[in-house]
Amino acid sequence: MAVTSTRSSYQVTFTVLLLGTIAYSLLQSLVSPVLPTIQHDLHTSQNTVTWVLTAFLLSASIFTPILGRVGDMVGKEHMLVVTLAALAAGSVVAGLAHSITVLIIARAIQGVGGAVLPLSFGIVRDEFPGVKVAGAVGIIAAMAAVGGGAGIVLAGPIVSHLNYHWLFWIPMIATLCAWLFVPESPVRTPGRVSWLAAVLLSAWLVALLLGVSEAPSWGWGSPRVIGLVALAVVLAVAWVWVELRATEPLVDMHMMQRRAVWTNNLVAFMFGIGMYAVIGFLPEFVQTPTSTGYGFGASIIQSGLFLLPLTVTMFIGGLLSGRIAATIGSKSAVIIGSTASTGAYLLLAFAHSEKWEIYLASTLLGIGLGLAFSAMSNLIVQAVPPAQTGVASGMNANIRTIGGAIGAAVMSSIVASQILADGYPAESDYTKGFLFLAVMTVVAVAAALLIPRSPGAGADPDLAHHLEHAELAVVPGGSIAEY
Repeated sequence: MAVTSTRSSYQVTFTVLLLGTIAYSLLQSLVSPVLPTIQHDLHTSQNTVTWVLTAFLLSASIFTPILGRVGDMVGKEHMLVVTLAALAAGSVVAGLAHSITVLIIARAIQGVGGAVLPLSFGIVRDEFPGVKVAGAVGIIAAMAAVGGGAGIVLAGPIVSHLNYHWLFWIPMIATLCAWLFVPESPVRTPGRVSWLAAVLLSAWLVALLLGVSEAPSWGWGSPRVIGLVALAVVLAVAWVWVELRATEPLVDMHMMQRRAVWTNNLVAFMFGIGMYAVIGFLPEFVQTPTSTGYGFGASIIQSGLFLLPLTVTMFIGGLLSGRIAATIGSKSAVIIGSTASTGAYLLLAFAHSEKWEIYLASTLLGIGLGLAFSAMSNLIVQAVPPAQTGVASGMNANIRTIGGAIGAAVMSSIVASQILADGYPAESDYTKGFLFLAVMTVVAVAAALLIPRSPGAGADPDLAHHLEHAELAVVPGGSIAEY
């Protein structure tokens, strides 16, 4: 009976963790195809509506490491309930929102839900039988990737048959289930949160994103834009100074000094810029009426299908990256993935008049992202001691999210710089935006070339273990941990 009870307990826990993970990953991507609808219904600009995506990513990049650390200190189940409650509260506010300001605030609250991933991984490690841990973590990570892809496709039917407010009611049940069924972990890890570092990280990111996103309206040379960018630089320097002196930093700057770590993190940052910018703006591009001279007049459902090859091939690329890395090396896989992504952005910039060209670019980008993300995770595992693997991998994923927040804001600034009389951006500005993303991945290729070449997988048992679960690195915007 005891055995049955134990099995039932961890199986129910696993179900609840999957519910929370799926709720978060759905909310991460559900809004992307619907941004033009939200812009129209709430009578706002394309520049402003992008903050619906940016605020979510910004919040996730800040709260994911903080709540993960607090969960280790005071209890992961408590913090999982807090995280899912924030996700649910943000969903309620978003579901009732009838102004863009309220919706952006609600999305920032939802971003707190990013901590569901590291907390779920920690609960699995603490509560599950040892032989079940690796498989459970892999399934949760895989479902996060699948949920993100499903959100892009499901947004259309939900909005078509109901309305966009219903996108935000989904996670409510997950909070109640977590409170009722997830047992509290007895494991505690002494530590503290560097709150000053958290405040400085938030402040410089907000200053930078606000300056960049408002530049088309205020003017790039306006005192307000220059002042915000200068303030962001000062605050970023102060943040680095505080992190270097913190005993338990949010981002370990000493670890960042290792060549294998900073090069991989630079690649992750550049990939984050591109991935989230495409997820946010490609649906808007294909939904543009053909009367403008570009676009396809796609419905919300059709625009989600344009991104479906990206999510499917990204997941498949992640699953196959372990075998590829074992054959040609993880560094080569990152270089190939970065090069493929550059090709995809160039296709979007110069060949976007036919639907098959968009599908081809989406497929190529998914392959590049899947290969590079998983291979980067392999390289991070090799670059640090086993005890620091979870921290280093989580930092790599979080830097990707920070890149995503910045990329969405910069892309919005470029695309919204010239609004035509019919209310749509000029085609040339989309071309400039996709070219900007291509340049970012060229930088990623250069950084990948600087990554130290690693030994074969067979020489490192930790790497060999990780290669069996390379799908962990396909999770966008979350923390990745090795257990």
